[in-house]
Amino acid sequence: MIYAREAVKDAAIGAGVAETPEGLTTIHHPGCAAVLWRRKPLNRFQSWIDGLPSEYLPQARLILRPKAVRQAVSEICEAAETPKGTKCDRLIEDVDALSDIFANVMVTEWLRLRLDVVTTNACRRFHIDAVTARLVCTYRGTGTQYGVSSNGADPSRVFTVPTATPILLRGTRWPEQPKSGLLHRSPPIEGSGETRLVLVLDPVVGPNSKFEQVLID
Repeated sequence: MIYAREAVKDAAIGAGVAETPEGLTTIHHPGCAAVLWRRKPLNRFQSWIDGLPSEYLPQARLILRPKAVRQAVSEICEAAETPKGTKCDRLIEDVDALSDIFANVMVTEWLRLRLDVVTTNACRRFHIDAVTARLVCTYRGTGTQYGVSSNGADPSRVFTVPTATPILLRGTRWPEQPKSGLLHRSPPIEGSGETRLVLVLDPVVGPNSKFEQVLID
């Protein structure tokens, strides 16, 4: 584990870089506002997901227990008519694994899971999410952008998370004071023709929203 307040090449102050999934627990260290799990995308999988027509990309918003993620994502892919095979299985398995890792790091029994297909400037303003913490992994397209701001203005130096690299970010409900000032945004892609596939995971107390599909088991 490399921690940013000591030395992290090409990372913002307050952000850590983990070489293993276990390193994501560093989010609990004082002053660590974000942790990236540095991993490389698999070439064959990346070529497959990048080449899929956007209408076959899975998208959904669910509240569910971690143990239900694999089955739920399988059904989401089936509904989207995502081509079956080893590449689709890889996507399902990775979403399942990240959900399990995140649930353990955050010690939560419920997750809000989003698979978003993005073609516009979604959340283009730099901000901090109104959650305890959030995991974001961009499977296709440009990754999340982040940087440090001392006064709420846009960061003067912006970093882009590599594709397929999960980043765990503290939100406004994280109890530590003072706040780190690490802000993030979705990259502005409107008009570029780019399509992103993004996984977002939040810890939740339980199913309490009538606007989202809920899977109990």
